[in-house]
Amino acid sequence: MDRVYEEIKALKQSEKSTVQLVKGQGSEQLFIRKTLQGRHMVYRTLQDLSHPYLPNIYEVSFADNSTTVVEEYIEGQTTGSAELSEKQCRMIGREICDVLIFLHENGIIHRDIKPSNILLAKDGHIRLIDFDAARMPKEEAEQDTMLLGTRGYAPPEQYGFSQTDERADIYALGVTLKQLLGSRAGKRRYSGCLSKCTNLDPDKRYRSVRQVKKAFLGVTVRRAGIFIAAAAFFIAVVLWNVLPNGMQPKNMSGADGNESDLIVLPAPADAHWDGETGFGYWGCVFESGVGGEQRYDWRLYRRDTKTPPDLEKDAWESEGMMRGNVSWTRDGTTSGTEEEAYFCTSFSDEFLGNGFYYFAVRASGDGVTYADSPFVLSDAFAFTGEDAPRLPAPEGLYWAAKETDESRWYFGAFTNWDDYEDKDVVDVYVYNEAGEYIMNTMVSKGFLLDSEWPGVRIRQEFVGEPGETYRFALQVHTSRPNEYKSSPPVSPYPEEEYLSPPFTVPIPQS
Repeated sequence: MDRVYEEIKALKQSEKSTVQLVKGQGSEQLFIRKTLQGRHMVYRTLQDLSHPYLPNIYEVSFADNSTTVVEEYIEGQTTGSAELSEKQCRMIGREICDVLIFLHENGIIHRDIKPSNILLAKDGHIRLIDFDAARMPKEEAEQDTMLLGTRGYAPPEQYGFSQTDERADIYALGVTLKQLLGSRAGKRRYSGCLSKCTNLDPDKRYRSVRQVKKAFLGVTVRRAGIFIAAAAFFIAVVLWNVLPNGMQPKNMSGADGNESDLIVLPAPADAHWDGETGFGYWGCVFESGVGGEQRYDWRLYRRDTKTPPDLEKDAWESEGMMRGNVSWTRDGTTSGTEEEAYFCTSFSDEFLGNGFYYFAVRASGDGVTYADSPFVLSDAFAFTGEDAPRLPAPEGLYWAAKETDESRWYFGAFTNWDDYEDKDVVDVYVYNEAGEYIMNTMVSKGFLLDSEWPGVRIRQEFVGEPGETYRFALQVHTSRPNEYKSSPPVSPYPEEEYLSPPFTVPIPQS
């Protein structure tokens, strides 16, 4: 190795590894130096990658049957030794998901996710450490050649039943989140997600960490809505749940498997905020998405000062995806030409603390002809409503139905309409009899008034099974985030007080 290091103290010693705290000779900078039995090629891959929740890898060398790694020393404590609030657990869960999504997209399975391998650094964010058990899947292998991991966190397949893939990390992630949440893991908002993560059958777990993040945090995948002009312009945004396979990572290679053959989509133009509403706009990229629906990925950043984030280095607060085939002009009316066509979404429920918010957006390719565009950054939104009162919760929930020429429409209805502005948007979440989340849709109050609907429409394909019982919950998202917060959250698993009465779909009479 080129540099010479001075040992400060030994941190860990076993037959398979030696871990030392060292500093560079003639320097006070501290490092972690690990000498591992065997050739751990994953560290060479990690050396070329950069992520805010991973330690930097400075040197990797191989000698005989050993690997020596010099990596960044992270000052902090393990999440397993910290007393964590529920809010901190959710933040840690989101950041673990973010870094695992990044690793899995780069072909790395950690295989030893546990609280002691997740550091809570001095900057308030996590670092995922210890890749000694990590592997990169081999297409032809039927099971792992090395059986590593920590008992209690590792899934059955990690003990030689089959080759591990992303679902092994999902199992360990579920166990870890249960550990961090403690008794709070039994809440309905978490229990279904964690139970699915830790199913002994890998085929019954989530298929990607993106799905876990959505279920654990209630991250919503948004679908384009409709703008209607009333006394003033107002916004309607429709959110649709995406089937699990819609959340799978895209195959970003061309027809012959070469990524360079793909056409990079143009970046969305004119990303900007719409005044004080908390809605973000960007220019349409009609080649994006699949099946006639455009698709965009977004990330939301928070800053203490009006200094734009560095998209290459800074961590984002939340992320999501929007898709649809409806577009509008910059002022909120329905678009007539491609040149003046915009997409939009409401970010108001994503604002968690005062500061300056930016969103970044990219056009999402189909992975066959088109590759994703670069992310582009919006202007700043000054959020000051951290201590603002919440909008009241929707009251008097009831099911309503409307007969059409073709079908029967169902609605999630409520009675306290006067508590909301036309631009506020009403979000309905639907659950089956077992309490499992099915779908959600969001539209503005103004759109409901204009359409003369009694509530938010719940499409029959989601609640049309005769004899099945369903319930819904409502949340109203504010269009005045500096004056009011959204009504109490109900996603992904609402408290009983926010649930509608049960509704059983009639069985047709023969």
